[in-house]
Amino acid sequence: MIVIKQLICGVIGLGAGLATAGGVFALITVVGIIPRLAGKTRTAVHIRFYEWAIILGGTFGNIISVFRIPLPLGNVLGTLFMAIFGFGCGIFVSSLIMALAETLDVFPIMVRRIRLKVGLPMIVCGLAIGKTLGAFLYFYKGWS
Repeated sequence: MIVIKQLICGVIGLGAGLATAGGVFALITVVGIIPRLAGKTRTAVHIRFYEWAIILGGTFGNIISVFRIPLPLGNVLGTLFMAIFGFGCGIFVSSLIMALAETLDVFPIMVRRIRLKVGLPMIVCGLAIGKTLGAFLYFYKGWS
């Protein structure tokens, strides 16, 4: 009986994970974030690399997260790896958010509504710095 319950929970968990991942990938695809990002960075010849990086990164990240696979890198090397990994994740999330915001024309609408004449780059930098400081505080205080 316990085995049947575990199998049912496993199937439900797998289905929910596939649905969530499918939704995220569908959002990225429908909004056209990857082609837009490749166009802005003038790296459209590497579009396959972007696609495979997202697919493999999402897959391996989920596998490591679900099965709690330890990465035996040692103390110093592990810290360096986590710093590089965190930096890469931050770049990816920032790029994703900015591409989504640009695709949906969030900033032009905001600038018109608040009648902003100068200072938009400062606002964007302020948002980025605030997000970074908030993340550092979150992890430094151990709120995770």
